[in-house]
Amino acid sequence: MTVNFDEDLPQDVYEFNEIRKNMDWEKSGVAALLKPAPVTQHLPSFDAEGKPCFKPYRGSGKLEGKYALITGADSGIGRAIAMCYALEGVKGITIVYRDEREDDDALYTKKTIEAQTNCQIHLIARDIGYEENCREILDAHLQTFGRIDILVNNAAEQHKVTRIEDLDCPTVERTFRTNVFGPIFMTKLVCAHLKAGGVIVNTASVAAYRGMDVLVDYSATKGAIVSFTRALSQQLADRRIRVNAVAPGPVWTPLIPNTFSREEIQKFGSFPPLKRPAQPCEIAAAFVFLASDDSSFITGQVVHPNGGTVINT
Repeated sequence: MTVNFDEDLPQDVYEFNEIRKNMDWEKSGVAALLKPAPVTQHLPSFDAEGKPCFKPYRGSGKLEGKYALITGADSGIGRAIAMCYALEGVKGITIVYRDEREDDDALYTKKTIEAQTNCQIHLIARDIGYEENCREILDAHLQTFGRIDILVNNAAEQHKVTRIEDLDCPTVERTFRTNVFGPIFMTKLVCAHLKAGGVIVNTASVAAYRGMDVLVDYSATKGAIVSFTRALSQQLADRRIRVNAVAPGPVWTPLIPNTFSREEIQKFGSFPPLKRPAQPCEIAAAFVFLASDDSSFITGQVVHPNGGTVINT
């Protein structure tokens, strides 16, 4: 029996969305508690008769022989990125996650990827909001694999606050440490080891462009990531290192039920023209493109897999 992330996959993404609206969950952030789980290695598609279906992601060697470090890759978008990178031929991936509460998700990600591919997965639990932790992460990656070609700054957190008056300093600091300080620290350290052809891909958000009224500080951090991407791309261009970002629209990940109420979950993803949230694999495909030679003339840009929301940048 083939081991994969999407064994209990509904017939198509629209059926999945109806199930999602009515599922029960716990506010834990643990991917294993969401049934069916967010889709990691299948893409929504249509058959020859125009009927919706899922089709497995097929790698074609776009990242053959590379080594990657991905933060926040135990579940959600990060897990899907790791899976797609492995299917594209990446030889080794360091998966970074916050702490022991995510151990089960991280171990499941490692075992499932290694069962399907020749990619070796190294796990490390550290809070990326502190530079010393980022140094330990990179040291562990280099000790395991010897080199790094791709850095994906994906780890993020968000905290719903409906009134700006209730947004306290510890919450703001916590959100900025994970979403902004971490990518800056991680990139600073990794750049000393990236050779020409190296790639950095950051996770931004549609919230950076349209804002979210209950995620004011989160929206601000994602705006910072967009500016960081643009500025860094200019600094590293002479070193032939490309820097880009992906700004997803609504995506069904464990972060969503951990943040919003049942009523909000039922409406989640209804604002884009496609009238549904993305599945993680749909977002991961953009990270494959930006890490591969297919995007060799693209740097300082943001890709917008957001379901049709028009972004004028």
